[in-house]
Amino acid sequence: MSYLEYNIARVPQGMQKVLALNWALVLLVSAVSALGFLVLYSVAGGDWRWAEPQMQRFVLGLGVMFTVAMVPIWFWRNVSALAYAMTLALLLAVELVGATGGGAQRWIDIGFMRLQPSELMKVTLVMMLAAYYDWLPVTKVSRPLWVILPVIIILVPVFLVIKQPDLGTSILLITGGGAVMFLAGVHWAYFATVIAAGVGLVTTVLQSRGTDWQLIKDYQFRRIDTFLDPESDPLGAGYHITQSKIALGSGGWTGKGFMQGTQARLNFLPEKHTDFIFTTLAEEFGFLGGLSLLVLYMLIIAFCVATALRTKDRFASLVTLGIAVAFFLFFAVNMSMVMGLAPVVGVPLPLVSYGGSAMLVLMLAFGIVQSAHVHRPRAAGEGRLLRR
Repeated sequence: MSYLEYNIARVPQGMQKVLALNWALVLLVSAVSALGFLVLYSVAGGDWRWAEPQMQRFVLGLGVMFTVAMVPIWFWRNVSALAYAMTLALLLAVELVGATGGGAQRWIDIGFMRLQPSELMKVTLVMMLAAYYDWLPVTKVSRPLWVILPVIIILVPVFLVIKQPDLGTSILLITGGGAVMFLAGVHWAYFATVIAAGVGLVTTVLQSRGTDWQLIKDYQFRRIDTFLDPESDPLGAGYHITQSKIALGSGGWTGKGFMQGTQARLNFLPEKHTDFIFTTLAEEFGFLGGLSLLVLYMLIIAFCVATALRTKDRFASLVTLGIAVAFFLFFAVNMSMVMGLAPVVGVPLPLVSYGGSAMLVLMLAFGIVQSAHVHRPRAAGEGRLLRR
């Protein structure tokens, strides 16, 4: 045993776990969040009314991440079904006693904050599916009988979320759940069938407009119209995306400067601190600022994927990859939305947009990634084995 290995061996196991954390991932998450604080301070006109609560949530989120990371990954596998069931119960509670805002009933008031269970479902759904495929023998993964159950696991919360209504989160749940199924080895033919059915469903939804059996709300149809032709109603349904494009384009390569964004400061840009915060960032820091944020996001995903590839535990690998895919979908949909490449569906920019539920749920998710990293079996050259 070398001198270094001898000293590592003398360190208490709890401290070993702290040292074994993926500190690069912690720094990346902190860097993105810090950028969010700056933008929130700017859009408030130099006021801390949004930045300060977000900073408090981030500190709480760090505590959640470190606590979750210290717990062995097998524990999270064992409680996955319970976590999924409890989140379903919260979604049902939203239907009964949920708080309403912006014409939607999506939150539960728990005193110090309003909890959005649909955000939590993005993580617990991935955990449940990963636990299912960890339990299921690989030879049965693509058999029809064993494909039906995960489909039901996905569709039940999707149905509850659509009723709120929250089309954006519903799409993320379906896509994220499907990604875990694909990563688990479900045959591609099932996905081809689903895509074909999806095309048929979209066609049916469009044909239902104005009928007695209309499948989505009028405002959701207006979002589709706005996506296809935002100039058709620049002061009405197309106002959001029109102002968003103006802000994005006016930033140029390097931006107008910190707290110099006119679209946000003069209140031309709606939802400037939540769903459309990326346009504020791009206006003030330009193309290079937006690209820097994208690079930070991709590095976070890269570290998650690296953890998944290095672990030999099937649940840890699937849950980590599932969280990476879900995180990618968060920012990809938001950025596409504000740039006019996708309909406006109300998806926040992860770790940057103002909001407590999204921040805490993401930190919980990264805590699970850290748990998989800390408690994976180690090769001899990586230091002492952290026993599970």
